[in-house]
Amino acid sequence: MSHTPDNTKIGFIGLGIMGTPMVRNLVTAGYDVTAYDLDPARVDAAVKDGGTPASSIADAAREADVVITMVPASPQVEQVVLHEGGVLENIPSGALLIDMSSITPQTSVDVAKAAAAKGVRVLDAPVSGGEAGAVEGVLSIMVGGEKATFDAALPVLEALGKTIVLCGPHGSGQTVKAANQLIVAVNIQAVAEAVVFLEKSGVDLAAALDVLNGGLAGSTVLTRKKDSILAGDFRPGFKIDLHHKDMGIVTDAARNVGAAVPAGALLAQLVGALRQQGDGGLDHSALVLGVRRLSGEKTEG
Repeated sequence: MSHTPDNTKIGFIGLGIMGTPMVRNLVTAGYDVTAYDLDPARVDAAVKDGGTPASSIADAAREADVVITMVPASPQVEQVVLHEGGVLENIPSGALLIDMSSITPQTSVDVAKAAAAKGVRVLDAPVSGGEAGAVEGVLSIMVGGEKATFDAALPVLEALGKTIVLCGPHGSGQTVKAANQLIVAVNIQAVAEAVVFLEKSGVDLAAALDVLNGGLAGSTVLTRKKDSILAGDFRPGFKIDLHHKDMGIVTDAARNVGAAVPAGALLAQLVGALRQQGDGGLDHSALVLGVRRLSGEKTEG
């Protein structure tokens, strides 16, 4: 059975930068959404968008046909899903859990095994596109799980994203997301180095970035980030703290399968250094601040 708005109650757990606009899009698509977050103010915001408030994880999961989790990392997924008072303790048998967090592939496999024992279907479905993609409902969603489960969940995912692909069994979505974060980090670093090079050369930076974006050097990263870099606006669409976590996932997973990721290893260090300099709460485009510092400039986030 497809999970369409007329037959599906959704419990949504995790109302951060990504989760809040995702709830809004589900409500707009006609879904009955019960929302929970540790921060009551975020729950209040979801209610203003048309959601129903939940006072706990159990409250969000108890009557749901589909539970979506969107939390920062593996420890939070384990806490929310597996621990006492969590999703698996409260979700009805036969329901669907879609974890859209970015976590380790192994955690997704572990969650799927625990859920199967409770008669609960699971998809790992991390996303790419940042806050703007979440707001616009055009996220790229990379999914791991069984084909029948994916097909049933597709109407829900289509309310949130534009490119939605089943990548393989449980954990596959997380593996592809790790690869995504590798590409994004290297791309942002390349843009950052180009920006500092252009600045120090006295070129019209805005004009230069426009012409670069029209050729082979063009990218979604450059399109999304160039205006905020030009404005020195590093308010987070995706925090350095989270990209630091993701670079740890990709370097560890690559080592486990015997894949060399030398550029990824370097970026893991550069992202980690920026975090240690106190910029963990800034957008990942703040990698340009790190390049400026390496180039002898004094900067503040």
